[in-house]
Amino acid sequence: MVKIDLFQAIDALKHGGLVVYPTDTLYALGADIFNEDAVKKIFKVKKRPFDVPLPVAVSTVVDIKKIAFVDEKIRRLAERFLPGQMTFILNKRDIVPDIVTSGLDKVAVRIPDNKFALEILSIFGPLTVTSANIHNMKTPNNVKDIQAQLKGIDVYLDCGSLDGLPSTIVDMTSGEPVFLREGKITKKEIMDVIRHG
Repeated sequence: MVKIDLFQAIDALKHGGLVVYPTDTLYALGADIFNEDAVKKIFKVKKRPFDVPLPVAVSTVVDIKKIAFVDEKIRRLAERFLPGQMTFILNKRDIVPDIVTSGLDKVAVRIPDNKFALEILSIFGPLTVTSANIHNMKTPNNVKDIQAQLKGIDVYLDCGSLDGLPSTIVDMTSGEPVFLREGKITKKEIMDVIRHG
């Protein structure tokens, strides 16, 4: 049974709550990135060390520019592959709290290709997009198993089973791509856009 209540989720987020929401890969655990207490809850619920940064999801390339520095190369890549299964590591703007990035001056950003994720992100704003699991445990592909693993979640957006491949991760902080994980989007596809536009 699919149960999607975006406004219940948005209300929880406004009050510092945690939400499990669908993406184009698996379920993500979301909190308002600008609410440091909510972000602390993410680390505690996941039993995640505070020195492991949290990735961020936004709804548009314009929103990426609000939290990170975007040059022409990054813009071309983002417009070609996002929304989609790609995560960019970019130099962050000061607006992003240090707790999200574990004190680093870079932030991992993605735009998930999932209509429910995009809707909640467009209405609410940037959210953490860390996997909905205990740190270093396998991420369940359905809400029932996530509920059994995680405690302290306010709202679950149940979209059935999700089995997307992990996103490709590219670090663009030095100006040239450094591939940290190759997923559905290949290194060749990315380099073709960089070289040929």
